[in-house]
Amino acid sequence: MVSTDEARRIALALPDALEQDHHGRPSFRVRSRIFATLWDAEHMNVMLDEPGILTAVQAHPGVCAGFMWGKRLRALSVTLAAANADLLADLLADAWEGRAR
Repeated sequence: MVSTDEARRIALALPDALEQDHHGRPSFRVRSRIFATLWDAEHMNVMLDEPGILTAVQAHPGVCAGFMWGKRLRALSVTLAAANADLLADLLADAWEGRAR
């Protein structure tokens, strides 16, 4: 289980990561690009590319789900109560890397 405080700490531990409001939700950014959001008290959306999202959903079906925005798969929804800190850290690092370029 990962608390929202722990999820926030993991995201902000990445180099140059900042927290900013995004439509009333905490977002985590690098180079002004969002790599994750705390969607609600139970979920963190992690901005991976589509292959990364599909891989995570297949590998961790009880923890991860695809998040559709419009007609496109846009993010990975991580259920914090079912996640462990190592998995979330790995997913956030992948998302950070994709946005930091």
